[in-house]
Amino acid sequence: MEADRIILGIDPGTNIMGYGIIHIQHKKPVLLTMGILKLGKYNNHADKLKKIFERTLSLIEEYKPDELAIEAPFFGKNVQSMLKLGRAQGVAMAAALYRSVPIYEYSPRKIKQSITGKGNASKEQVAGMLHNILFFEQPSGYLDATDGLAVAICHYFQKDPDTQGSKYTGWKSFVSQNPGRVN
Repeated sequence: MEADRIILGIDPGTNIMGYGIIHIQHKKPVLLTMGILKLGKYNNHADKLKKIFERTLSLIEEYKPDELAIEAPFFGKNVQSMLKLGRAQGVAMAAALYRSVPIYEYSPRKIKQSITGKGNASKEQVAGMLHNILFFEQPSGYLDATDGLAVAICHYFQKDPDTQGSKYTGWKSFVSQNPGRVN
């Protein structure tokens, strides 16, 4: 596994798609960008899917990721919502396949557990941990972007579990491995 690579993480959604891109340099993640794609203004589901495909493809063309990590749809009670979410995930995956980018899928629970040590962590807890790992300014209202970023970091942790103590199982392990970074 090459230590120097770029990972695109996507949290698919039919109203908001979150994404985060990290560059692994010297076995450490560095934030390149994160953001959201707002889809609420599109009434037609097909238009939303087209925009997801186009944005994912533009991110791939701009940042040239080596891998795409994507959040798997969770099982909910509303079948229609699940179907729409699965389609959103599918078109993002299709954009990666179109550019021959390998795809890795993670459950929401696995992502949260990887970042915070708790599979039922809140979005705010995940965002807080990511802030401490990557040192970025966190604009308010960017929890969907940090969700996409969390997918990328989760993939990094899963692919490089022994990278010089950079795997954190939660706040306790992060603090013990980084005493000067937390007040």
